[in-house]
Amino acid sequence: MPLFWKPYTSDVTQFIRQLKADKPTLEAEQRAGRALLWDKQLDLAAQAEYSDAAVPQSPYVYFSRPAKP
Repeated sequence: MPLFWKPYTSDVTQFIRQLKADKPTLEAEQRAGRALLWDKQLDLAAQAEYSDAAVPQSPYVYFSRPAKP
């Protein structure tokens, strides 16, 4: 290995490292933002009710069957 060789770091890696150094609370803010939208507790009872109340769709939705007399 030559004496002048140094490991390569991409511009993106350098940017992210600099961003994290400038704003140390960034990861905590990202986790809080994720918790707002994605990390939610599911209500399994409500989901079961929704699936039980679902009306089955007809195989061909653009054709309405005539009512049976």
